[in-house]
Amino acid sequence: MLADIAERYFLEGDYNCAESVLLAANEAYGLGLDKENCHLLVSAFGGGMGCGLLCGAIAGAMAALGQEAVTGRAHVTEGFKELCADTAAKLEEALGGVNCSVIKPALFVEGRRCAETVRRAADVLEKQMEQLRAAKG
Repeated sequence: MLADIAERYFLEGDYNCAESVLLAANEAYGLGLDKENCHLLVSAFGGGMGCGLLCGAIAGAMAALGQEAVTGRAHVTEGFKELCADTAAKLEEALGGVNCSVIKPALFVEGRRCAETVRRAADVLEKQMEQLRAAKG
């Protein structure tokens, strides 16, 4: 289960929310990203870019989705815009918003930090990845 892997990165590895979701997806789906450094691509999204804006777990999920789905360039990958919009809507529903300033007060737990947010984002990503891979055949 992707949520378990993401939670392990978050709690045991001490990665931020964005890094944890991307690292977990890379491990679970073999996205081909450099295991040692791929988290750096989304590291600035932790804590909503440090100022409560876009939730890092969402950013990590969307980055993983792009790595899996895009062929060449995003704007010419058929169906990618729709896939992103659908995923964003599902993430917003699962998390109760898209901004860290909204999500964190609702889901933060002392001692576990934003582990629930990471788990929920990973659950949405897992379903989207399964559908995407099934559609690819």
